[in-house]
This record gives sequence, C-alpha cells and structure tokens, in this order.
Amino acid sequence: MILFLTFVAATLGITFWASRQTRTAADYYAGGRSFSGVQNGLAIGGDYMSAASFLGIAGIIALSGYDGFLYSIGFLVAWLVALLLVAELMRNSGKFTMADVLAFRMSPRPVRTAAGVSTIVVSIFYLLAQMVGAGALVGLLLGITSPAGKAWTIVGVGALMIVYVVFGGMKGTTWVQIVKAVLLMSGAALVTVLVLGKFGFNLSSLLGQAATVSGPKANPESFLSPGLKYGTEAQGLAGKIDLVSLGLALVLGTAGLPHILIRFYTVPTAKDARKSVLWGIGIIGVFYLLTLVLGFGAAALVGKAAITKGDAAGNTAAPMLAQRIGEEIFGPVGGTILLALIGAVAFATILAVVAGLTLASSSSFSHDLYAHVFKRGQASERQEVVVARISALIIGAIAIGLGILAQGQNVAFLVALAFAVAASGNLPAILYSLFWKRFNTAGAVAAIYGGLVSALVLVIFSPVVSGSATALFKTADFHWFPLSNPGIVSIPIGFLCGWLGTILSKEHNEAKYAEIEVRSLTGVGAEKATPH
Repeated sequence: MILFLTFVAATLGITFWASRQTRTAADYYAGGRSFSGVQNGLAIGGDYMSAASFLGIAGIIALSGYDGFLYSIGFLVAWLVALLLVAELMRNSGKFTMADVLAFRMSPRPVRTAAGVSTIVVSIFYLLAQMVGAGALVGLLLGITSPAGKAWTIVGVGALMIVYVVFGGMKGTTWVQIVKAVLLMSGAALVTVLVLGKFGFNLSSLLGQAATVSGPKANPESFLSPGLKYGTEAQGLAGKIDLVSLGLALVLGTAGLPHILIRFYTVPTAKDARKSVLWGIGIIGVFYLLTLVLGFGAAALVGKAAITKGDAAGNTAAPMLAQRIGEEIFGPVGGTILLALIGAVAFATILAVVAGLTLASSSSFSHDLYAHVFKRGQASERQEVVVARISALIIGAIAIGLGILAQGQNVAFLVALAFAVAASGNLPAILYSLFWKRFNTAGAVAAIYGGLVSALVLVIFSPVVSGSATALFKTADFHWFPLSNPGIVSIPIGFLCGWLGTILSKEHNEAKYAEIEVRSLTGVGAEKATPH
C-alpha cells in the first residue's frame, strides 16, 4: 500500500505541475511540441508497454507456452510498420489528431466524424484491457477475490485516470509515461535477472522445467512447440487461421492506434519523430525479450495450476513470479517486497496507458467532432479544451462499466481485438491518404466505417462474446464466426471498402494530394497550417 500510494502521490504531483503549464490547445493536445526525441521515445515505450504487455503476455506464455510468445513477436514487429510507413509522415502532415491528416485533402466533416468515431471505439477496446488488468492486479495484492471487490478497484483506477487527463493534458500524461517506462524496464529486468540466476543463466534448463511443471502431463514437450493454444486437433483449420488472423492484427494494428499516433505530434521536428520511434523500438524490443523469461519463469516456478487459481486468464502470473522468486532468494519478507514492487510498477503501467488512451479519445471528440463537425470550425481553443475534459469524464465512465463486465478475460487477448479494429478501420484510410493520389472523401469514410463495422460485428458473433468457456456471456451462445480475432477478414474488408468507395466517387483533388505529399516528406507548412 505504501509503494502504491507513493507512486500515486508522485504522479498526481506531476499532473498538478503540468496543469499549471497547460494554457493552450497545443499544450493540452501535444504538450506544446516541447519533448525531445529521447523523451518522446521513452513516453512511446511507456504508452505501448501496457498492462497487456506486462501482465497479459507473461500470463499467456505461462499458460500456453510457445503460442503465447507469438504475442510478443507480433507486438514488436508491428513497430517496424509504424516506423517505416507512418511515424514521420504523420508528424509532418498533421497537427493534433489522426483526422487532421485525412481531412486535409477531403471534405472535412464526414471524414472527421468517421475518424472520431473510430478513435473512440478503438480507445475504449484498449481501455477495457487495462481496466481488467487493474482489477486482477490490485485484487491479488490486497487479497480481494470477489468480483464486487475487483469492480470497486476498477472504479478507483478509472477515477485516477480521469484526474490525470482532465488536469494534466498531454504534458502530465507524457511525464507519467516516462516515469512509468523507467520503472517498468527496471522491475522487469530485476525479476528476469533473478529468474535466470536461479537457473544458472541457462535458458535451456528454464524452458525444460517450465515444460515439466506446466506442460500437458501426457506430452510436456508440447509446451515448447506450436499448437497448444492455436491449431489444436479440436480447433482444426480454424485454429491455424485464427493464429494468422492474430498475427495480421498485431503487426498492422500499431500503425492505426490513435494513442500511439498522437505521440508523434509532441515533438518539434520530423527528425525528432524518427528518433523517438527508434528509441521506442529499442526499449520495447528489450522489454519483449524480457517477457519470454517472465512467462516461462512463471510456468517453471509458480506452475499453471497456481496461476489459474489466482486468475483464470493468467493476468497475475508476473506478480506471482516476483513473489515466488523473492521468497526463494530473500525469504518471505523479500518475496512480499518484490511482489509489492512489481505490483506498483504494473499499477503504474495501467495508469499511464489509460491516461494516454483517454487523452487520445477525448482529444478526438473535442477537436474533430465538437470543434470541426458540430461547431464547423467556430469553436475557440478554450471551448475545445473544456469539451475535451468533459469527454474524458464520459469515456472514463464507459471504460469503467465495460471493464467490470469483462473481468476474467486475458488482457493481451483483449488488446489484440483493439489492434484488429485499428488495423481494419484506421490503417487503410491512413495509408491510402498518404500514398494514393486518387483517394477521396467517399473512400476514406467507406474504409473507416467498413473496417470498423466488420470488425465489431465479427467480434460480437465470435467465441469471445458467447459460446465458449471464456466468453463475456458464458451462458449464451449466438456465435457463428469461428475465429477469436477478426483481423484476417476485417482488414481486407477495410482496404476493399476504401478502394471501392474511391473508384465509385468522381471527387478527387490532385493539387491537395501534391501539397500533402510535399508536406509529409518535408514538414514544410505543417507548423503553421490550421486544420480544416
């Protein structure tokens, strides 16, 4: 509790300081574009290494072995897509949100409406995962086992998140993410070194014990081979397709995540945008290698049975591993201290990421929907910021309610759904807008809505919502779509809708495309431009 309260007090102090520095819309949305490449790289790492990364991936590796590690690979490779395709171009082309880029060369109101809706939906999916992680984590640390107790935990985390965003804006949120990235890397590295030390820094003996303790009794070695979670005999071909679908969603989703895209606007130059992504990749790459040791370490030292008893979806595997390794090396007091340390770091992770997500969605609502759609560009900066703060309250309340409903789901799995929705709706519109001269308003709206709606419909009628032991509605069964992740179907639908909408409409503005092409490659004109 002392560690928890210390961190909360420190971050609230940062938020209060940031609120004194936040005077304009540029301060609230983009931190005044005052962060260096290194600072923004740390913040990107802090934003991206979410509760799903720390709690969910460690848990899914501990329960599913090799198949779980595919999440780590997917999240990491995704950064190359973000770096090579969108980071610098988005920084040069836009101002505050993803919709600024899309609206520049198209009819702004329908495009901003579509982009705003998509941003809010993706952010709520992602927020859902963080809330579930918060309930599982604080429940473990405080010994809360009842769903009602965990629900109150989710309410508390949501309230803190709202305070960060409403008062701190982008400056406060970014500094919280920087502090959290340093803490998370330090905590994960410490547990990794202790686990490897326990096995004489021999990864082979660690994997061998993980297979023996947590693998199937009939064939322990299968724990280290593909097919334990995806492609089992019971699943057949659907399981193999589900794995490809998951990979597509993870690799393509990052470049369409609104809370990652807005991070590129917080740096003063395109060079800093590139540098921040390179720093982000370095931090994230090391971290995902650490998740390999954390996941298999939990499988070896805690065991699958104990992990699922603590949390059926495996979300508490990393904190349980910290407690076990601490007890074995330093005794009971050492185990408790290490558990509290890792728990506080994980809690910091959740708070930082939910703040970033809430900021992205509330910014999109106020800047895109309120200022440019409802007010037709006539809103003052002060009105925009007030609306952003009110919408942060509303979005936070929605996330709290859905988080309470989704208890028991693995958080890495929930985030993979958010990635699928982002890759289906946002990514086609962004790539077409940056690289296709003929692209127009009808294509942008069709791409966003087509991808978004198809992904949501397929999720609703998938085993995630009904018809399986881990479904949201365990007693109902109305699923007809066999895959847990819709990416393999919904991503092509998004690209197809964008292409179809474009060729069926005669509208296009080649002069505007030429201007955004120059701007995206050089940054000339982006600083002074006022978005439509």
